[in-house]
Amino acid sequence: MTNTILVVEDELSIATLLQYNLKQAGYEVMIANDGEEGLQKAIEHRPNLILLDLMLPKRDGMEVCKELRIQKIDTPIIMLTAKDDEFDKVLGLELGADDYMTKPFSPREVIARVKAVLRRSKVVESAQTNDEKEKLSDSEKTYHIGPLSVYPERFEASLDNKELEFTPKEFELLVYLLENKNRVLTRDQLLSAVWHYDFAGDTRIVDVHISHLRDQIEENSRKPKYIKTIRGLGYKFEEPKGS
Repeated sequence: MTNTILVVEDELSIATLLQYNLKQAGYEVMIANDGEEGLQKAIEHRPNLILLDLMLPKRDGMEVCKELRIQKIDTPIIMLTAKDDEFDKVLGLELGADDYMTKPFSPREVIARVKAVLRRSKVVESAQTNDEKEKLSDSEKTYHIGPLSVYPERFEASLDNKELEFTPKEFELLVYLLENKNRVLTRDQLLSAVWHYDFAGDTRIVDVHISHLRDQIEENSRKPKYIKTIRGLGYKFEEPKGS
């Protein structure tokens, strides 16, 4: 089945360019020219992915993203912004966007990002669907570290028997860290493994998601016991002593 992409962009030339290149890559494309129309189409049509401009008439991209997440609509969102402003990027991620791109961008980069985000969302969806059909098997890979339990195939995690909630990317990052426990992983390694970028990306996206993970699993996120920062290198997942 063909994936549908919703492009929410008020600049006609950019919307037309995105529509053309996405169709050439085999996607169906819907266009919305303002935030209000974009929100309505996202709710009514439930596309597979949304390319959402930050600066929009009627409702800006931040508002649209926030409203979709409030309504529990987890459609992957890639924010588009002309601002080279770290605050906007980080805020967009914190509101629930899956990725961001700064204008100007090349058609090749757009298609690569779209494919990467869709690939991640399909992996998570498949895992969740399989879990509804069958119970956890003895052979399923699980992680139990102290009070933290993670079940990758079920997309579930708990701390002290309390269920944790993660975005798909946060969960994928957590699992990758667990798979590489006690290994130092650079930001570029994490960006490549979790975000599947074949080109240089902004590693700030890794820091934001590490921060979100710590908020969930650490007693004190400023003094983490699990996810340690290795200054000048990257991050390492450790099992706390006595666990």
